[in-house]
Amino acid sequence: MKILVYIQRDGDSIGRNSIEALAGAQKFAAELSGEVMAVCLDSSLTEKLTGYNISEVITVSHDGLNTYSPLHFTAAMEQVIADVSANVVVFGHTYQVRDWAPRLSARLNAPFISDCVDADGSTGLTGIRQVYQGKINTNISAEGLVLMSFQSGAFRADSVETGSAAARTMDVDLSSVPATIRPGERFKESKGGVDLTRAEVVVSVGRGIGKEENIPLVKDLKESLGAELGSSRPVVDYGWLPHERQIGSSGQVVTPKMYLAVGISGAIQHQVGMKGSDNIVAINKDPNAPIFEIADYGVVADLFEILPKLSQSIKDYKS
Repeated sequence: MKILVYIQRDGDSIGRNSIEALAGAQKFAAELSGEVMAVCLDSSLTEKLTGYNISEVITVSHDGLNTYSPLHFTAAMEQVIADVSANVVVFGHTYQVRDWAPRLSARLNAPFISDCVDADGSTGLTGIRQVYQGKINTNISAEGLVLMSFQSGAFRADSVETGSAAARTMDVDLSSVPATIRPGERFKESKGGVDLTRAEVVVSVGRGIGKEENIPLVKDLKESLGAELGSSRPVVDYGWLPHERQIGSSGQVVTPKMYLAVGISGAIQHQVGMKGSDNIVAINKDPNAPIFEIADYGVVADLFEILPKLSQSIKDYKS
């Protein structure tokens, strides 16, 4: 079983989603007694990839791949897959992958199991997807060549196995690829936009805060911790915080080192966006709140009593 992982660049480094996808590939490669290979379209990533526990790093060299082009990316990957005789091709489920991986699937006449939260290799290859806004997990099995993408946060980036990998450069022929699709200006977050996926600590607030005037209590805590501020959907729906702060199935997916949920009940739609956090701390006065089922530490108390004392204690400790 040969598993090929596509590595996407993010700025000057490897995209976090790609590292998480690599961790997932390593997991089910062990279950399938398979080998993992990585392919990148950027030579600046090669040296970084050789430090992971994979059999080979393939760098594709061609001027047509210097900027994003779905037709060129598709044609290049088709040739790489044929060269290594891959059985499974794994991607991080990014906006870019959503654009060109379906083209690759159609070109190869291979199933594409997208946006998976896990994979099971114990009884063959099975992708696990969530439906109905995360209420149900579905198992999707396929045979032959399979393409699979993993949702952000499906696997922890720090769980990827390190090691030593061989590296080689592969030439591809893209002379027959038409230049009918040209990339526009790269998408940028609007002014004031926030990327919560990069935060190491997130303090998130739910409807338990009561009213907008109480939000500063949570902001004070997040500033004490040097954290980013997140929220559940009701807080955004009420207009208390902008949508860019929303975490969950209809917001951002985060995997910080610590996630502090304040006054959040923990509906499944919210859990989808934060359950991959290293440490989850929940403060809620309802002992039966679903958030406590996934929390590492739970405080059953009135948040209006806890937050001021917690913020002050952190400030005292830092001073």
